[in-house]
Amino acid sequence: MQDHSPTTDRDTSPGAAVIAVDKLSLTFQTADSPVHALDDINLNVERGEFISFIGPSGCGKTTLLRVIADLEQPTGGSITVNGMSPHEARVERAYGYVFQAPALYPWRTIAKNVGLPLEIMGYSAADRAERVARTLALVNLSGFEQKFPWQLSGGMQQRASIARALAFDADLLLMDEPFGALDEIVRDHLNEQLLELWAKTHKTVIFVTHSIPEAVFLSTRIVVMSPRPGRIYDVIESDLPRERTLDIRETPEFLAIAHRVREGLRAGHSYDD
Repeated sequence: MQDHSPTTDRDTSPGAAVIAVDKLSLTFQTADSPVHALDDINLNVERGEFISFIGPSGCGKTTLLRVIADLEQPTGGSITVNGMSPHEARVERAYGYVFQAPALYPWRTIAKNVGLPLEIMGYSAADRAERVARTLALVNLSGFEQKFPWQLSGGMQQRASIARALAFDADLLLMDEPFGALDEIVRDHLNEQLLELWAKTHKTVIFVTHSIPEAVFLSTRIVVMSPRPGRIYDVIESDLPRERTLDIRETPEFLAIAHRVREGLRAGHSYDD
């Protein structure tokens, strides 16, 4: 069996910085004028945290996630992921990425969709089968291995997408509004399942959302962003217990954090322009 573990030495101890962003900026050059997408972003993410980026459309939260994933290149400042450049982290497969849509191939079974990154990475058939079975169990999809995506609900498809991102056991999970297109009942259920998954796997999670209740329910810290250009307006620590049920959303502690997030969004966004 091939050894697929990363070759780069890095600190994987609890509390170690997984992401370090210093004075980062990004400007897109367009035909008529430059677009300042991000400006003076400073953020450290420690191992095992669950960080949500929240802000209005155009505030740069997805762009920042894409910079972490080496899908966009900053034009100023610096960023490291697990002590490496984002490009090195991508080559080392240091993260899994969950997109807004499940992006599953309709002609492949769920097992083959989840195992696709493992095929590309050269894992043996036996190793692929073991990892696919384990990750599908983590997202409560055992028994659906031979189904096709069109035979599953939207929520189940997104859980399969999460399983695919977990299959090669990266320490970091990047999630770009994965539940945004789902109805509220399904979204609430998947929020609970995601917290359970986070508790089991001890991953570091970066999560993009437009939803205040979702950000507060899931996160250890909430990064509130403001637009034009995208900046971090506030970073809010959560003192809620890590084991949470949806009932916590009715507590004074939850409502106080949600109020601070809402006030930050209002203060950081001008509705006049």
